[in-house]
Amino acid sequence: MTGPARKRIRLRGIVQGVGFRPFVYNLAARLEVRGWVLNTSEGLLIEAEGAGPALAEFVERVVQEAPPFAHIEDIAAEDIEPAGDADFTIRPSLGQARQFVLVSPDMATCEACAGDFREAANRRHGYPFTNCTDCGPRYTIIRDIPYDRPMTTMAPFRMCAACQTEYDDPRDRRFHAQPNACPACGPSLRFQVSGVRCQVESGSDTFNDSSENLESIREARRLLAAGGIVAVKGLGGFHLACDATNDAAVRALRRRKRRSDKPFAVMARDLAAAERFCEIGEAERRALAGHRRPVVILARRPGAPVSPAVAPNNSTLGVMLPYTPLHHLLFADSAGAAPFTMLVMTSGNMSEEPIVTSNSEALERLAPIAGAFLLHDRDIYMRVDDSVVRVVEGRERTLRRSRGYTPYPIDLGLEMPEVLACGGELKNTFCLTKGRYALLSQHIGDLENYETLSFFRETLEQMKKLFRVEPAAVAYDLHPNYLSTRFALECSGVVKIGVQHHHAHVAACMAESRLRDKVIGVALDGTGYGSDGQIWGGEFLIADYGGFERRAHFRYVPLPGGDQAVREPWRAALSYLEQALGDPRGWPELSLLGAVPARKRETVLAMIRRGINTVETSSCGRLFDAVASILGLRHEINFEGQAAIDLEQAAAAGLDQRYPFEIEDGEPAHIDMRPAIRAIVADVCAGKPAPFVAALFHNTVGDAIVEVCGRLRRAEGLRRVCLSGGTFQNVYLLRRVLAGLTARGFDVYTHAKVPPNDGGISLGQAVVAAELFTTKAPRTPRSQREKRCV
Repeated sequence: MTGPARKRIRLRGIVQGVGFRPFVYNLAARLEVRGWVLNTSEGLLIEAEGAGPALAEFVERVVQEAPPFAHIEDIAAEDIEPAGDADFTIRPSLGQARQFVLVSPDMATCEACAGDFREAANRRHGYPFTNCTDCGPRYTIIRDIPYDRPMTTMAPFRMCAACQTEYDDPRDRRFHAQPNACPACGPSLRFQVSGVRCQVESGSDTFNDSSENLESIREARRLLAAGGIVAVKGLGGFHLACDATNDAAVRALRRRKRRSDKPFAVMARDLAAAERFCEIGEAERRALAGHRRPVVILARRPGAPVSPAVAPNNSTLGVMLPYTPLHHLLFADSAGAAPFTMLVMTSGNMSEEPIVTSNSEALERLAPIAGAFLLHDRDIYMRVDDSVVRVVEGRERTLRRSRGYTPYPIDLGLEMPEVLACGGELKNTFCLTKGRYALLSQHIGDLENYETLSFFRETLEQMKKLFRVEPAAVAYDLHPNYLSTRFALECSGVVKIGVQHHHAHVAACMAESRLRDKVIGVALDGTGYGSDGQIWGGEFLIADYGGFERRAHFRYVPLPGGDQAVREPWRAALSYLEQALGDPRGWPELSLLGAVPARKRETVLAMIRRGINTVETSSCGRLFDAVASILGLRHEINFEGQAAIDLEQAAAAGLDQRYPFEIEDGEPAHIDMRPAIRAIVADVCAGKPAPFVAALFHNTVGDAIVEVCGRLRRAEGLRRVCLSGGTFQNVYLLRRVLAGLTARGFDVYTHAKVPPNDGGISLGQAVVAAELFTTKAPRTPRSQREKRCV
């Protein structure tokens, strides 16, 4: 008879604060395995002893049945000498106070906790802050590591005896659940009509007795059902809520928030309710109902009874499901269900400002919008907006990375120096590197004002503290007027590395797929400062982390009026028409000529001809804008990408024809779309419907991309293609390009973990800067890095 065996098992990844130790403890008890488990500065350490088959099963199940919050990046097991433990124990953590530990994102309410607050006899019945180690707040409440209750915003709430017993019991799912609470000891709600003033921050005695939590929720529900707007404090900030089927309520919210057309996100009561409004495939169903609960972009069903003002002129809806007990209880409790099944749940802010997090700030800034407030007294330490994803070709693709995803790291597969990458201007995120991980911030927003820059700064300071990062280098976009660039250049005691915008796009796609060797990079977007001082946006690069060659791009056209041309697509249309058709006196009648006053047109045409207040651009985004205006779909926009969205939605399915284009040889080569513009104008004048023309235009751009990649493969012998940039959020175009490249035998890489838009470029900046810092840049002595990026 053989004796017991013993293994030492090391796990790295998100394995702390997610219920991993009690999971291991209980698994060991079931399999009669002895030993111990503890947290270390690197992750989790287990020593397990038992009969050979039981020990093998233990190791296998540790990986296969890991808690839902956990993500194992690496596991190493080695045989060691038996120690003769009498039982299995959870040992105290080894010193972590100044060590690097991964932190879990906030996660949606689990089914077990939902059962607790729905069950009338349960002590947590109707309690809107119910949680356990498998669900609830994490990143939004943590002040510092180690992740213990005193280091979170739950510190003011002392657990009652019943909660403490759960917290101390390794067999309980609330063992060491730091936000653990119940109505007797935890946070509570208060419903407040707009205009009432009083002290409302955490610890205030003005909040309800916890027994009145349900009544506060029911008051909010009654107001929502009556067509009111309620500001609801959530996990990472406030939402502004109203009944999504009440057209007057939605229009009032849009008017008060000063948000003209940009779609609102909505929250459906459950999956069945979402399916009544939208078409939902299996992959989309998984994204909606998973533990991250992002906003999922879905095709709206014809005749869906949602207010047209939720997403004006848009065939899609951004839908999420409830992810906190409070959300669930807004829709239904033991007393009955609400009369609504879908609520608008849009960020609690004025347009272009960060989401509001504190009660006092909400009462001041949101009072002009909301008729009432549903407040609570658990502070939000880190403001975090909702994430947005879309399923394309069966794969979930991130468009905005925030709640549920941040601060989950991107494993780069190799050690990196500590770098701060400051991102771009629109859809800003920043990125820190630590060891083999890239740590992207949550969505910061458009970095165009003081409020958003302050959000950037406060988040950076928190993440540097939380993950013990001391950057030796800072990466920035080349555009001299971006606030992120100015911030980087003001940092002292660090090496400063500028990274070209489209190189960063391609590098981000490479990093996500752990590619190191050169690739063909296709980066298509609206604006990126080029190394020649022009505005790039239709780029074909041969790139790796260390550098790039610009081998082709869309032919330059003059962009009259700079940023004004972004807001008024008719300006780009005039530029393309002038280049394709020549003298405007010979142009045919087009709707845009009637839509724009003659005096304005003549002024802009003069700017184009004389080069006054114009910049040359290869922007693919402006090409889409121009065609949308030529088709008469949209001549002015009020949110980024609006004209391109209209053009994509107009495109008919099932057409394979395309318009002509030319590729002019050179270094770099030029993709000339003038033949396509002439053909588009001819079809418009011939009365061809917009869906036909829009489809052929998309096919033309897609085929041009495939053709250029083919030429670059013949020249360079490369078969890996990385697709990046905001233009690839266009599903029609992405599918066309994927199909074309795959049919030609390319290995195609696209984004999924980070956005293809500018929300992902900080990752690319980080890996490029790390490569250049390691191979080329002079080192800055640590003694000279005392004032870093503050």
